[in-house]
Amino acid sequence: MKKHNFSAGPCILPQEVFKEASQAVLDFNNSGLSILEISHRSKDFVDVMEEARSLALELLGLEGKGYKALFLQGGASTQFLMTAYNLLQTKAGYLNTGTWSDKAIKEAKFFGEVIEIASSKDRNFNYIPKGYNIPKDLDYLHCTSNNTIFGTQIKKFPITDAPLICDMSSDIFSKQLDFSKFSLIYAGAQKNMGPAGTTLVVIKEDILGNIERKIPSMLDYQTHISKASMYNTPPVYPVYVSMLTLRWLKKLGGISAIEELNDKKANLLYSEIDLNPLFKGFAAKEDRSNMNATFTLANEDLKETFDAMWTEAGINGLNGHRSVGGYRASMYNALSMESVAVLVDIMGDLERKA
Repeated sequence: MKKHNFSAGPCILPQEVFKEASQAVLDFNNSGLSILEISHRSKDFVDVMEEARSLALELLGLEGKGYKALFLQGGASTQFLMTAYNLLQTKAGYLNTGTWSDKAIKEAKFFGEVIEIASSKDRNFNYIPKGYNIPKDLDYLHCTSNNTIFGTQIKKFPITDAPLICDMSSDIFSKQLDFSKFSLIYAGAQKNMGPAGTTLVVIKEDILGNIERKIPSMLDYQTHISKASMYNTPPVYPVYVSMLTLRWLKKLGGISAIEELNDKKANLLYSEIDLNPLFKGFAAKEDRSNMNATFTLANEDLKETFDAMWTEAGINGLNGHRSVGGYRASMYNALSMESVAVLVDIMGDLERKA
C-alpha cells in the first residue's frame, strides 16, 4: 500500500521525481555511471548545479536582481551560524516564534548583541507576535517564516530598513511573496525540495563584505559564491533531486499554481478541525500554517481508536511533536488533495462512531 505521507520531514516528494531520481541511481544521463558515482567536477553534474541554482532564482522571481543561489551543506542549523558570522557586526534583531528561532538566537549571540524583538513563548508559540517595535540600528532582522513544530506561519512580514533574513526551511516555494524584500533566504531541502543533505541559500550580494572579522573559508558566503557552490565536494544527489523537484514545480505552473493547491488542502483540513467537536486546533486561527496543521483530540480516550483508524488507512507521520502533543499533518507541496481527503474522512468517521 502506498502511504499517505504527512511526515514533517524528510517529507513527500513528487512521484515523477522519485522515478527519475531512482533511474539516475542506476544510470545517469545514459553515461553508464550512477549519479552517486559521477565526478562532481564533470560537465554533467556542473550542469545540474547550474540548473538548480538558476531554477531557484527564476521561481522566486529574483533573476537579474543582484541575488545568488547556493546549495550548501550543514542544514539550516549551519545557517543559524553563518548568517551571524557574515552579517552581525554590532547588533541584530530576532523574532522568536519557536524552536528554530531559539536555536538561531543562540548561535547569533556568539558574534554580537542579539535583541529579541518579540516572542510568542508565553503561549507555547501558538501565535505570531504582532505590533512590536523594530530598532533602527540593526545589522539585520531575522525571522522564521513557518514553524513546523507549532503549526504557525507568518502571513505579513515585518517592514524594516535593515536587511531582512528569513529561515524558510518548511515553506519555501509554497506561496507567492515579494522575495526581493528579503536580503537572505535559507531553507533545508527536506521539506519542499529534496532529500536531507543540502540547503538552499539565496543571498543579495551587496549585503556582504561589511563586517570586520575574518571568516573561515567554509563559513564565508563569498567563498561559495565565487566558486558557484562548488568550493568543496557538493552533496550531489540531494542537489540533483532538488533540481528535479524545481523542474516539476516550474512545469506545474510555478509558485502561484502550487499556492492554489496548498490553500485548498489547508482549507479542507482546517474546516474539519473547526467543525468536528472531537478535535481542537493548536495554533491561533489567523496564524495557522498551510504547511503544518497542528491539532489535538478533545477527548484523549479516543486516541487509541483514532490512531488505529489512520494507521489502517495507510497514513504515515501524523503524530505531533512532543512540544505540542496531539497530531501534526504536514501538507508540503507534493502532498495530494487525495491524501488530505483520506485524513478528513477518517476524522469524520471518528465523530460518527463516538
